[in-house]
Amino acid sequence: MSAAISSSLFSLAPAQSLTQPRNLRILHSPTSLALPISPSLCLKSNRHPNLFACCSLNVQDSTAQDTPIEKRNVFLLFFCQFHNFLGLNMDLFLKKLIWVFTEYPAFPTVMDINQIREILPHRFPFLLVDRVIEYNPGVSAVAIKNVTINDNFFPGHFPERPIMPGVLMIEAMAQVGGIVMLQPEVGGSRDNFFFAGIDKVRFRKPVIAGDTLVMRMTLVKFQKRFGIAKMEGKAYVGGDLVCEGEFLMASGSV
Repeated sequence: MSAAISSSLFSLAPAQSLTQPRNLRILHSPTSLALPISPSLCLKSNRHPNLFACCSLNVQDSTAQDTPIEKRNVFLLFFCQFHNFLGLNMDLFLKKLIWVFTEYPAFPTVMDINQIREILPHRFPFLLVDRVIEYNPGVSAVAIKNVTINDNFFPGHFPERPIMPGVLMIEAMAQVGGIVMLQPEVGGSRDNFFFAGIDKVRFRKPVIAGDTLVMRMTLVKFQKRFGIAKMEGKAYVGGDLVCEGEFLMASGSV
């Protein structure tokens, strides 16, 4: 067993254990690579320290743990350990890794831009959602905005240091909230749906050109009689929280 471990490509082992072989380490991370789920287990390469993958260990949040992104990391973890302990042929091992990354892409498409345009009334240059990667009807949605230097707000914000304006991050998150609200499960309509207010907004880190903004919007409370919805929103870049806040959405005539 020890020989198979020492010659393996990847290793797993506890960070604070004195009873495990020293070449095994378990790395606990506060978040997974793609979505914020805590804690997580990281698989690190022995030969390439910068190569690692994580999977969630948070069994209490079964809904969040069962996202396609988390499944991808679990499969990656399984195949790496299969290679470690059973001496899997390297060619077969690489084929399995390719299968994991193609079958479970980092950002799976649940709704593409054309489907988003059918739901949201926004159009260029104010449509700030590129793809929906997770959707729970009437409850929550996770979507991404690819921030590029070609976005029309960068020439003025700022010429020497392109940073995505915070108000546009809030608008992008509100649009993700609109995808949740403008669905039959909630009963919204694009003809009478409005962004009503925000509260407890915090900007944690700047978002720059080249970043992928991952936004999660969750419906907290919906008063159907008054057409008022309260949503909680968080946005991440590379697993780090960059923006959060509470949103009020309203449906009805003005």
